[in-house]
Amino acid sequence: MRRMRLAHPGRLSLRVRVLIIATALVAVALLVSETVVVGSLRGYLTDQVDRQLEQAARGLAFRPPEAQGEQRPGPSGNRPHAPGVLPSRIVAEYLAPDGTTSQRLRTGAEQEFRPSLPHLDTAAVQVRGNRAFETDSVSGETRWRVLAVPLRGGEGSVVLAEPLDDVHATVDRMRSVCLVIGTTCLAVLAAAGWFALRGGLRPLRRIEETAAAIAAGDLSHRVPVVAPGTEIGRLSASLNGMLAQIETAFAARAESETRMRRFVADAGHELRTPLASVRGFAELYRMGALTDPAEVARTMRRIEDEALRMGGLVEDLLQLARLDEQRPLCSEPVDLRILSADAVHDIKTLAPDRPVTLTGLDGGPARPVTVSGDEARLRQVVANLVSNALTHTPAGTAIRIAVGHAGPVGTPCAALEVADAGPGLTLADAQRVFERFYRVDSSRSRAAGGGSGLGLAIVAALVNAHAGRVEVRTAPGEGASFRVLLPVPEYGHPAPSTRTTLGRADGPRS
Repeated sequence: MRRMRLAHPGRLSLRVRVLIIATALVAVALLVSETVVVGSLRGYLTDQVDRQLEQAARGLAFRPPEAQGEQRPGPSGNRPHAPGVLPSRIVAEYLAPDGTTSQRLRTGAEQEFRPSLPHLDTAAVQVRGNRAFETDSVSGETRWRVLAVPLRGGEGSVVLAEPLDDVHATVDRMRSVCLVIGTTCLAVLAAAGWFALRGGLRPLRRIEETAAAIAAGDLSHRVPVVAPGTEIGRLSASLNGMLAQIETAFAARAESETRMRRFVADAGHELRTPLASVRGFAELYRMGALTDPAEVARTMRRIEDEALRMGGLVEDLLQLARLDEQRPLCSEPVDLRILSADAVHDIKTLAPDRPVTLTGLDGGPARPVTVSGDEARLRQVVANLVSNALTHTPAGTAIRIAVGHAGPVGTPCAALEVADAGPGLTLADAQRVFERFYRVDSSRSRAAGGGSGLGLAIVAALVNAHAGRVEVRTAPGEGASFRVLLPVPEYGHPAPSTRTTLGRADGPRS
């Protein structure tokens, strides 16, 4: 047969362990209470017997022993003694000083039902000091309570004894009653505790199910909060908060990985095109297919252009990598009006056919607007916005640059706006225009007049590095307006973010 083994406590469920511990504690408490009750009852009944013996001993201690022999019972079955009547269950003996029996009372009982008395001479009685003690019967079946007292005014002593069978019967009955009541209470409490624990631990079961679902990959599960004021309710709320953060972190990580893969793929695609052109032109030159000096010069110029294109793309990638590292920027007073005026001059030089104006946000003259930041990086922000307007609008499209202050009264922000009257953007394009390598027309390449999709991403990163934000307002056919908001040194910082608004892009905005 297989040997039965007890389950290890650590393998039992929390409900079973709590129930076992609680039941054991209740059982111990019931056992202790039963012991105290039974002991108290036994002590009380024994004290009653002792008082009866003491009361009977008071009369017998003053009565000299009669002639040797046994007294005969009276009509009532009791033998008279002075004073009063000796109770029927008490037996008494007068002892000589040497401990021998000089007179025996209550000898109607059989010999085997008498108490087995020790040798009690006068010295032994005096040593006991009138204190009752217990002894067995002659047959050993019954316990007796015995009291020995010296005689008053005479030699010898008197010994009284009363059987304790009634006391033992009462105590045994009380013990049985306590055992039945205790067992019943223990069973009822165990059953009630089982159902109470089952209901009380149900929220923990829900937490376990939620954790299992999350471990399986479903991060949307949450723990139902039934009683927010309880410990389990507060635990559930804390777990839900932690799960929300974990879900957000995993979503951000997944989005970051997706962007990184797209970033690497787009970067590889952007670099592959100029590299293929350079390699193709180099192979033509090596194979001797270019014999005309003019053709050779044009090919070398194309190779140089593609190399410059790759260099610019690599510079953009390196700059974005540095911005991702959150390196500290220089901080110095910078006038946005001066940067805007330089940008207007550059536009007039690079695209003289473009109408370009510099105004305030309200349409009036531009006034000095000073911010604290890195001048070189802020110049790049303006240059990228201007380059975006030149690249993605038809020739001759007007461009307006505006500077000023915007924002709530009391906490204004420095604003720089580059607006064009081009074709504008759709809402879907405007929401993604600041993503890396995102192009409105993915078929357009830089050689065809498009960009790499990094210019506006660099703008957003640089503005965020200056604790600012960039907004785009656009509508299809209504042009596009990019507004940069930077904190003014004496006021607080605006929250870094990008915002998209559909609407007209021309006209004054404040």
